[in-house]
Amino acid sequence: MKTITHWIDGKPVESTSGRFGAVYDPATGAQEKQVGFASVDEVDAAVAAAKAAYERWGAASLAKRTSVLFKYRELLDAHRDEIAALITAEHGKVHSDALGEVARGMEIVELACGISVQLKGELSTEVATRVDVSSIRQPLGVVAGITPFNFPAMVPMWMFPLAIACGNTFVLKPSEKDPSASYRLAELASEAGLPDGVLNIVQGDKVAVDRILEHPDIEAVSFVGSTPIAKYIQLKAVEHGKRVQALGGAKNHMLVLPDADLDYAADQAINAAYGSAGERCMAVSVVVAVGDTGDELVGRIAERAKALRIGPGTDPESEMGPLITREHRDKVASYVASAAAQGAEVVVDGTGYTVAGHEDGFFLGVSLLDKVPVTADAYRDEIFGPVLCVVRTETYDEAIALINGSRWGNGTAIFTRDGGAARRFQLEVKAGMVGVNVPIPVPVGYHSFGGWKDSLFGDLHIYGNDGIAFYTQGKVITTRWPDPSDGGINLGFPSHS
Repeated sequence: MKTITHWIDGKPVESTSGRFGAVYDPATGAQEKQVGFASVDEVDAAVAAAKAAYERWGAASLAKRTSVLFKYRELLDAHRDEIAALITAEHGKVHSDALGEVARGMEIVELACGISVQLKGELSTEVATRVDVSSIRQPLGVVAGITPFNFPAMVPMWMFPLAIACGNTFVLKPSEKDPSASYRLAELASEAGLPDGVLNIVQGDKVAVDRILEHPDIEAVSFVGSTPIAKYIQLKAVEHGKRVQALGGAKNHMLVLPDADLDYAADQAINAAYGSAGERCMAVSVVVAVGDTGDELVGRIAERAKALRIGPGTDPESEMGPLITREHRDKVASYVASAAAQGAEVVVDGTGYTVAGHEDGFFLGVSLLDKVPVTADAYRDEIFGPVLCVVRTETYDEAIALINGSRWGNGTAIFTRDGGAARRFQLEVKAGMVGVNVPIPVPVGYHSFGGWKDSLFGDLHIYGNDGIAFYTQGKVITTRWPDPSDGGINLGFPSHS
């Protein structure tokens, strides 16, 4: 059985901890690989390699850094099908979805290729007599990222390309459930000419995570995952004096007004709720139907949901693949099973779904729950699976109060033909990312990604300008070159005269 190793100082490093995690093919339920979990010593070795590499990489010219990144982007483009196949094999998402993931990750590599423009400083001359003030941004040193299973290539690419473009070196701890894609990203970075030690990968579990959070040579930590773990990451990292950005979970609402194109809204609800089997922090998990739109909208969503083709991600006919693990599939199914008892109407029940020839795979059909009470577990919890809740409200004001009352504030969307209503919504809604007739408003690479409330812990969002600010520290330099005629002693307080 193949064992996935660490990548430290530009080469594969076998784990010596004696602890391993199983890596499954979710479509068959069979264990295909194992991944070696890092010990504390192995994490320390990765950090030491990154620290040593920083001495040269942090001082490397912008031209040198960007030349590597341009080559890296070229290699990623050439190997995008291969990377997508690794994602499908270990995560289960369909190949087209995996290709989309790679493409969205490459957007940040492209942003990093232009880092020379982003790192331009500022200069003010003659702020006082012969006094100039300039501001520059410099790298932090060794930084780290802890990434989730649902986007094993894209989320790492949200982090390390910008970090290394800014002059930092990086230690990545990917999800142990699907580690091969990020490992391949590191191999390709080395092939692109990235010096040894600039990008390191440690596989593992909580042992590796805690050592990253505690290590005195790591300056900053980026994280994407669930809200409880995001809270833990922030508290632990701050306790050890680190900068932290920790993106948590979500319960994203899609508001549909009576004037909306209901066919379009139904199509987009299907795409946003069930794409990638609902295992997205930006998935739409609640549709809020306003006024008399509910019955017609639910009928159209149900019709489309029942027609979805569910199967292995390697099958070109499949529109949705399996979930990541058997345990997660069963947990998602439990929300559907309990929904009726808690007052919801189960319109489409996807539990008990099997795929012929893949009976042991981690498959679950799509579920649609209507008239869901806000007290129901299916509404209150982040399910992270192919379950869509519909909540009815009489008015826009009731709907906006419902959305703003959620403890999460990651993403949200409104579907309407009314520009005034859309403008009001985007200003009033309490969420970090807003779509107008766009159900999954994930920003392009040169804008930043991140939510509000329990969806974000830390001050800065990920990638875009916030990402560059996170991976650098500002320095202000005040300079005076005296004229030869200057001189003398003056013990008074300096002034700007």
